[in-house]
Amino acid sequence: MTTDATPPNAFSALGLSPQLVSALVGLGYEEPTPIQREAIPALLAGRDLLGQAATGTGKTAAFALPMLQRVAGVELKPNRPLALVLVPTRELAMQVAEAVHKYGKEQRVYVLPIYGGQSFGLQLRALERGVSVVVATPGRALDHLERGTLVLEDLKMVVLDEADEMLDMGFAEDLEAILDRTPKVKQTALFSATLPPRILDIAERGLNDPARISIERERPADGEMPRVRQVAYVVRRPQKAAALARVLDIETPTSAIVFCRTRNEVDELTEAMNAHGYRAEALHGGFSQDQRDRVMKRFRGEKADLLIATDVAARGLDIEHVSHVVNFDVPSEPEAYVHRIGRTGRAGRDGVAITFVEPREHRLLRNIQRATGLNINVETIPTVEDLRRQRLAMTRANVREALVAGELESFRALVEELSTESDPLDVAAAAVKLFHEASRREVSARAAEEDLTVELPQQRDFREGRPGREQRGGRDDFRGPRDDHRGPPPDFQGDRGPRRPQRRPQWDTARLFVGVGRMDGLRPGDLVGAIANETGLPGHAIGGIEIADRFALVEVPAEVAETIIDALRNTKLRGRRANVRFDRAP
Repeated sequence: MTTDATPPNAFSALGLSPQLVSALVGLGYEEPTPIQREAIPALLAGRDLLGQAATGTGKTAAFALPMLQRVAGVELKPNRPLALVLVPTRELAMQVAEAVHKYGKEQRVYVLPIYGGQSFGLQLRALERGVSVVVATPGRALDHLERGTLVLEDLKMVVLDEADEMLDMGFAEDLEAILDRTPKVKQTALFSATLPPRILDIAERGLNDPARISIERERPADGEMPRVRQVAYVVRRPQKAAALARVLDIETPTSAIVFCRTRNEVDELTEAMNAHGYRAEALHGGFSQDQRDRVMKRFRGEKADLLIATDVAARGLDIEHVSHVVNFDVPSEPEAYVHRIGRTGRAGRDGVAITFVEPREHRLLRNIQRATGLNINVETIPTVEDLRRQRLAMTRANVREALVAGELESFRALVEELSTESDPLDVAAAAVKLFHEASRREVSARAAEEDLTVELPQQRDFREGRPGREQRGGRDDFRGPRDDHRGPPPDFQGDRGPRRPQRRPQWDTARLFVGVGRMDGLRPGDLVGAIANETGLPGHAIGGIEIADRFALVEVPAEVAETIIDALRNTKLRGRRANVRFDRAP
């Protein structure tokens, strides 16, 4: 019930308890976001919910507040939580648990995050004392269920947060096993940034007549500048690290996340950027939880300039102060691009999204532009002379600020003394030179003098899918010197059935053995999706797939075969870690 002092869109108008409203006021929450306005009343009414919403729309509070209202005051039993939230990553588990704790503090609602890499004993003791809400990654939740240390019979509410990410990470079977152990009578909410058929299938089987909500990110009003400036640079692969250093020199980010496709690339680029003088930290799936926590503490504490990470390792991160996001490789899917760049330009700040495009990757970037409607400006890599000019401009600005600030009396005597020996202009020039060199690292320390420019097509041709052509030789100007691929992969059959005739490429292929097969439920789409998601290799570059009962064979471009092996070994296929190697058969 609203009062004259309560605006109609305030939290109290949504039906939340006075204790929750009081907690929100204490946290500085003034009014609900669009998803909160729609989801909270539906969940408070007991409806199941299917919500399409991206990170940053306020969905955590949208499900956490009704959940807290439902479990508050209910007697706790050992190992029997009243609500369960499933999330894809440890980082997100900690963030959601922290939010639930803050919202429910006045109601004495106990929340426990459980995830891999954390002490099992600590989790056991907390569960035995009794908790209201468990926030868990699927793998660790299933471990507790199989040990009997987590019992779901008393659940009143289940939430699947970022469901599409959990499926992409291979948790489909784990989710099914967990949901099968929940009571038939319960409330279920599913949130996902996208709603592909497999998500809709879960919703159809697990949700009862759900309320459906779809919330897009808020867009700037007409006439407003967009919060994220998007730019792409065409650069050949061997020159990417040098190009990154040069672009960062010109952009001078306060902090930046650089996304790479593989662990090896993360490690190599981190070493290269530290050599260029940046404080860079790596983050990928090979890190223990303690290592991950230390890296995030340094980055959040602004003791690191760059966080260089794989997509999987960076999922669930919520860091407000990121000024720049860099796609070291073009994401293979438009959704991945949108998700990445959404990590900058938050809380009303301006952000910058930078993408490095190899000459042969222009189609991927064009697909992103078409699918998202975003305007990505294609520009040339700044030159060393550009950097020098920018640094002089910054020095000029700093000197002007010092003049305006005043407090120069203590230095005037020194200048007057030096002016009796030399021309006053020379004295001033020498002082500015010393300041410039002391406050700005020399360009040559970071950026090589090599020419990194790749001739660009006209923007019109780029958008319409007709790359401009060089005058010399008539080849596409996007095609770099190492780009010897002339067409799509061969016309392999495999389990995917016949395909239309295709030109045979001039690339070499390698056949990989994958130790998961038909008896594990493996389908060709699982392999294609895993390879594309983990390495960024487009689906059309993956060749024949043969699936036997206990293993599968897949043909891939030979030059990236080892990268694919490394990526597949560190992910799950149909919920299993697979043995992946080169096939030994002829």
